[in-house]
Amino acid sequence: MIESIKYLTGTVGPSGYGSKSTAEQVTDNCANLCFLTAIITGATSGIGAETARVLAKRGARIVIPARNLKAAEKIKASISSEFNNDNDSSLHIIVMPLDLSSLKSVRKFVSDFEALNLPLNLLINNAGKFSYDHGISEDGIEMTFATNYLGHFLLTKLLLKKMIATAKTTGIQGRIVNVSSGIHTWFSGDLIRSLGQITRDKSHYDATRAYTISKLANVLHTKELAHRLRQMGANVTVNCVHPGIVRTGLTREREGFITDFVFFLSSKLLKTIPQAAATTCYVATHPELNNVSGKYFADCNEASNSKIGYNPKEAARLWSFSEIMVSTDWKTVFAPFSAA
Repeated sequence: MIESIKYLTGTVGPSGYGSKSTAEQVTDNCANLCFLTAIITGATSGIGAETARVLAKRGARIVIPARNLKAAEKIKASISSEFNNDNDSSLHIIVMPLDLSSLKSVRKFVSDFEALNLPLNLLINNAGKFSYDHGISEDGIEMTFATNYLGHFLLTKLLLKKMIATAKTTGIQGRIVNVSSGIHTWFSGDLIRSLGQITRDKSHYDATRAYTISKLANVLHTKELAHRLRQMGANVTVNCVHPGIVRTGLTREREGFITDFVFFLSSKLLKTIPQAAATTCYVATHPELNNVSGKYFADCNEASNSKIGYNPKEAARLWSFSEIMVSTDWKTVFAPFSAA
């Protein structure tokens, strides 16, 4: 009850920020990020676009990977026109093709990015999909999981060497931000078995459960990656964020009277997009979070997640399973569940 009141009133937490803080406000003390290069997935609309806009305003070089290149170029033009007179941001925004649901596309993107010989300081895994209909990726994985988690898992894995090298060369700590959702706490059960069921059998598919599974996977990925980075002694951190409740392109498949009515009724609970992007920008840039890793943030403050999300054994188990999924045929991966 107390937390709900704090959320609705925008009461600030220990960080000095709260649910009503905006992305621009939380980066006010980071006025010049011209020394940073950031890759932001899902930056063609909503929270990702606002994150890109604000970091570009602060001077960072922005790489926008996108499946829809036309939408990405539109965002680039919008940001460039807004800040061109200030710091010529148009020179620091790069659009590149990427379909996160395709492991082949992820590998191609990383290869193309490495060919640019750019440093990499920030990786913001923001892209998300809520699919009302059952779908399977070209790699044979349920589409929501493939897009929201597995593509980001491989992207992070392949870019990690570059991030570690950049941090070592520049002395600037690298940061990875995984955008999850508070909905991950709704899941109970065996994540991997549930994924196998919704991948193999359309009758088991439930859109909300699929989304919940993918967002819990983001949390577990954060926990295990933080552990591995510490073991490596890498000057790179990873944290996970819940942006809050906001109407974004996730609802694009169900636009209409009913969707509009539901969002109207819940309008007092919704954040604006600048508010929803605040936690991502805070975790990506704020100097107080140096050396903070493996944590979960909401409303720009550290928060608690689910019991499963805290479980290091589940995190390690998902990591091992993910390594198999990005390296072998999915039929082999899900074979143990064929009799379920």
